[in-house]
Amino acid sequence: MDARTRRIAGWLAVLIVIALPAGFAVAQTVPQPFAGAVPDISSRENAPAALQILLLLTVLSLAPAILLMMTSFTRIVIVLSLLRQAMGTQQLPPNQILIGLSMFMTFLVMQPTWTKVNRDALQPYLKGEKTWQVALDDSQGPLREFMINQIRYWKNEEDVLLFESFAQGHRVDLTSYDKVSTLTLIPAYVLSELKVGFQMGFTIYLPFLVIDIVISSVLISMGMMMLPPVLISLPFKLLLFVLVNGWRLITGNLMDSFVH
Repeated sequence: MDARTRRIAGWLAVLIVIALPAGFAVAQTVPQPFAGAVPDISSRENAPAALQILLLLTVLSLAPAILLMMTSFTRIVIVLSLLRQAMGTQQLPPNQILIGLSMFMTFLVMQPTWTKVNRDALQPYLKGEKTWQVALDDSQGPLREFMINQIRYWKNEEDVLLFESFAQGHRVDLTSYDKVSTLTLIPAYVLSELKVGFQMGFTIYLPFLVIDIVISSVLISMGMMMLPPVLISLPFKLLLFVLVNGWRLITGNLMDSFVH
């Protein structure tokens, strides 16, 4: 080993000796992760906080189901989807547009109900005037009232009897909705909304079906067997829909079909 190599090795050894104590000092000053950052749910003191976190996660996971099952979203999206199929425009409007329009229409329709829930349950809970159990029970009142009003207006009480009889295990008579549990009322409301949505969709389908039949009859009488009727009927259906301002009529009647 020559003198130059020995000199470089000596400098490296000096640097290593100097750096080792500094490295240990830095390692000692770096804060270690706190092992107790997650509350111990087995402790009685941390039980309320753990229950609140569990309740929040449960509500967030059930929020889409609540939106679909307990609001006006089901009827609106069914009618708009059947309208698109009746027009024969394939994927126009796109699914994102239909879902977005259905959600904003749902917000408008459900605004009085959400106002009652916020006034009677959410705000008292945030102010500490009610426990979360009482607030949860009070929040069901406006939603139950909305669902019951839709079932009564469209005379679909037999759907409630179907699920209530299954829940009780025997045939029952619907004397009062106060005795019907929320778990029974929700599927009955969804079944009622499906029925009403398909009824409205069938009514919307009829004018477009008449146009398809007329165009098909004209093409057959002219001997144009190989020409797809949809290719000719689509412009006429679009023209009819635009002339009567179809989107305004459909959305307006949809929102008016909900009672409060």
